[in-house]
Parts: sequence; C-alpha cells; structure tokens
Amino acid sequence: MSGKLIIEGNAVYELDEECMLRKRLDQTDEEEKREAEGWVVGKYPKEDTKK
Repeated sequence: MSGKLIIEGNAVYELDEECMLRKRLDQTDEEEKREAEGWVVGKYPKEDTKK
C-alpha cells in the first residue's frame, strides 16, 4: 500500500494515494458522462433544438 505523510504542527495525516486516484478517476468518468448527456457544469442540460 502506498501512502504519503502530511505533518501540520502536531498533527500527522496519512494519505492513501491509491484511494485518491480511484476517486479522481470516478469524478472524471462522471464528468464525461454528464458532458455526453449535454450537461454543463453548474447548469441544466442543453435544450433540444430539434423541434
């Protein structure tokens, strides 16, 4: 297991880099899915121009 230690004053944090990578890939997949459906970040889907 890979990890990274972050030391801030008296606090020590361990980051799981594999978990962070999975999360980033999941977010990327979700963004690509929304773009394919016509979503724009923070806005509603594109209106259907075929009438």
